Amino acid sequence: MSASQAAGMPLVVAIDGPSGSGKSSVSRAVATALDAAYLDTGAMYRALTWWCLDQGMDVTDREAVAAVASSAPLEVGMDPDEPRIGVDGNDLTEEVRSVRVTEAVSAIATNLDVRADMRRRQRALIAEGLAARGAVVAEGRDITTVVAPDAPVRILLTASEDARLARRAQQDLGTADDGAKAATRDRVVARDALDSTVSQFTTAADGVVTIDSSQLDFAQTVAAVLAVVAEARMPSGG
Repeated sequence: MSASQAAGMPLVVAIDGPSGSGKSSVSRAVATALDAAYLDTGAMYRALTWWCLDQGMDVTDREAVAAVASSAPLEVGMDPDEPRIGVDGNDLTEEVRSVRVTEAVSAIATNLDVRADMRRRQRALIAEGLAARGAVVAEGRDITTVVAPDAPVRILLTASEDARLARRAQQDLGTADDGAKAATRDRVVARDALDSTVSQFTTAADGVVTIDSSQLDFAQTVAAVLAVVAEARMPSGG
């Protein structure tokens, strides 16, 4: 990266990863540390899922969903300290994490026509974030490879299956014992299996840095991401 980029040129940090890898919470913290905008692309798919369910649609009807996706009135807040997602005036920041939405979201996220529209929206939001703050941290499934393949910082944040199950069980059920992890398994492993049919987020593409957080706590993971950003912003030869 050039000295001019290090001195404050627009910065996009693209972060992908599987369920339970911690990418959302880590990305938010990184965005706060960088005073950057924050884009949770997964929440966009979840909000569209809620919208379709609220309209009484069959989310597996790919043509019908694709027909309404481009006009769905999604509202995406990009403040990392208060990220907001909504549809048509409905604040869905909490609701998009409900079991009802979680169980249906893969049908939306694997719809290729929907993904094409979402990628267009996401690129526009990244541009908005850059205009507002000069830096954006965008996270999801295919940010490093499709949405922002030219981002100066691209990271695959991953962790072992057991670590990811434990984190999601603790988040959703308040405990990470064996029973809780078993109850959470389908939400994590099965969804990843479905989503991996349309995007690659289990292995790093060329030029993407892998951070395995299996043995890292939250603060250490954030620090590891910030170290990659700092290295990328360093002037050549500096």
